[in-house]
Amino acid sequence: MKSMIKKVLALTVVLIIMLPSLLTLVSCSSEGDSNVTTLYVYNWGEYISDGSEGTVDVNEEFERWYFDTYGERVEVTYSTYSSNEDMYAKLSGGAVNYDVIIPSDYMIERLIKEDKLAPLDYSNIPNIVNIAPEFYGKDAEYDYYDEGSMYSVPYFYGMIGIIYNTSMVDPDDEDIGSWSLMWDEDYTGNILQFNNSRDALGTAQYYLGIDVNTHDESEWRRALEKLREQKDIVQGYVMDEIFNKMENGSAAIASYYAGDYLAMYEENEDLEFFYPREGTNLYVDAMCIPKTSQNKLVAERYINFMLSVDKEYGAPAIANAEYTYYASPNKLVREDEGYIEYMGEIKDDGYEKMYDTDDVNATAYINLTSDKLALINNLWEELKSDIDVSPTIYILCGAIIATLAGFGVFFAVRKKIRNNY
Repeated sequence: MKSMIKKVLALTVVLIIMLPSLLTLVSCSSEGDSNVTTLYVYNWGEYISDGSEGTVDVNEEFERWYFDTYGERVEVTYSTYSSNEDMYAKLSGGAVNYDVIIPSDYMIERLIKEDKLAPLDYSNIPNIVNIAPEFYGKDAEYDYYDEGSMYSVPYFYGMIGIIYNTSMVDPDDEDIGSWSLMWDEDYTGNILQFNNSRDALGTAQYYLGIDVNTHDESEWRRALEKLREQKDIVQGYVMDEIFNKMENGSAAIASYYAGDYLAMYEENEDLEFFYPREGTNLYVDAMCIPKTSQNKLVAERYINFMLSVDKEYGAPAIANAEYTYYASPNKLVREDEGYIEYMGEIKDDGYEKMYDTDDVNATAYINLTSDKLALINNLWEELKSDIDVSPTIYILCGAIIATLAGFGVFFAVRKKIRNNY
């Protein structure tokens, strides 16, 4: 018996000594294989084919392709943002070192100026030959934000327009075709505005005929005043929330990106769309690698994969274009008969809405000086502060006062009853 007790005690001592090592082993096991490279990708919401509703899961296909091609395991950690400004703030915060980001043109220009992007090694991105010459190469027209494409590879492009619900907006309304529809008091409480500074101020600037890249502070303040005029008739300032609101008919009018209109139209065929005659924004979103990336080679291979139309791995460039409905700078996508047919199935003029836009008066945002960026930020804060002090606040305060008054009456009555006894 004593011998058995000694053995148990000895085993207990051994287990206590080995416990830290065992815990470390369990911890490592729970964290996953150390031979797996984690690739951090940061993108707009609703901007990649993600496997939902039978679509291709592009990130999953990349992981499979990478292992088949290089014999190494990669795991994509994918997160999203709702605006360029949100992305910039997160990137500048330095809490996470992203490997691939997909900002818009003017933001890419800013990141280059601030030395936040790594130059690309195109020997790792051979599929760059798939990009149409107007977006890449010595004759490129749309490399104004990154001349020579040293830091970015185009992902999608498009223009901003106005979406409206034909069951809620009079089709004969004379404001249809103009930015003025966004300021029409007949639709008070049914208008949605962008919840980001550059696009929201841009809607006012185009409406007023102001250069969206002006250096004149008074012109920016004119745009702010126009947004202030609008705020009393706006239902809300939104980004990705717009999908539910326009699809279920809880709003009638919204300014947003053309590709997303087609996604909404698929859920609600009462929706229509136009590019305002006063002018609108042309944008290019492109894939970049931050200087802080820990996996630049893998990131470049990810960008290369995103340009591929290899059907063995889900034809990612086509899958993304079909999922997002945005205009693709990839000539193999634009020439694909299946893709053209698919766009036509969504809407008769779906392909034309995205690609046959030569008659649209469109200009791009460019990066501004630091003092103008600070001004825009201050103007936006002014507008949002105005919005915060809204009738809703007064209603809420009134409800609280009424509730407190109710409690006062209750205790007064209770006290009177107690005194009667």
